[in-house]
Amino acid sequence: MITLILILLLSYLLGSIPTSIIIGKITRGIDIRQYGSGNAGGTNAFRILGWRAGLFVSLFDVFKGFTATYWVAQLRLGPLPFENQTVLMILAGICAILGHTFTVFAGFKGGKGVATGAGMLIALYPLAVVICALIFALVLFSTGIVAVASLSAATTLPLAILVISWLRQQSPDLALLIFSIIIPLFIFYTHRTNIQRLLNGTENRFDKLILLRRRKPK
Repeated sequence: MITLILILLLSYLLGSIPTSIIIGKITRGIDIRQYGSGNAGGTNAFRILGWRAGLFVSLFDVFKGFTATYWVAQLRLGPLPFENQTVLMILAGICAILGHTFTVFAGFKGGKGVATGAGMLIALYPLAVVICALIFALVLFSTGIVAVASLSAATTLPLAILVISWLRQQSPDLALLIFSIIIPLFIFYTHRTNIQRLLNGTENRFDKLILLRRRKPK
């Protein structure tokens, strides 16, 4: 049991690293949560800190999810209460996402979990990531709205797993399929303010983000 507790705790702490908050403090001397959308994620980092910082934040958040799911889940200090490695990886990844969203290092106010969830999925089912990434890019190019692209990609996840399993003439892993349904629901929850802005017609468009020049927020 101690191994399971350690894996879940380390995964949560790894996910809790507040990447955009740290980079905002280092590069601009600000708390990024006080600017833009108020979110401590990659999109707001693009908007407030510029494309270089935004790219670094997004990639590191992906790295957090991948590392927790692929590497931390392999730690062994004793027996586990179950032997299913896929379930263990999913639990580790979920803890990383929870850490990113509710970071203990910044008053439990973090990002929305999309990039960290993508890192988790790369470790679990990389082919599904390709499909979801294509959907994300297509929707972003069509609408210019990151939230819509993120929600569309999340919704695609269970369908992608089912289609891939069907093409391979295999039954989908039950734990992975359940996870693929739960994660989109969580992403919709973390995007609830974006959904409200979408309904109000006030959601920011990606083509209005500050990507190519640095400026100090007013």
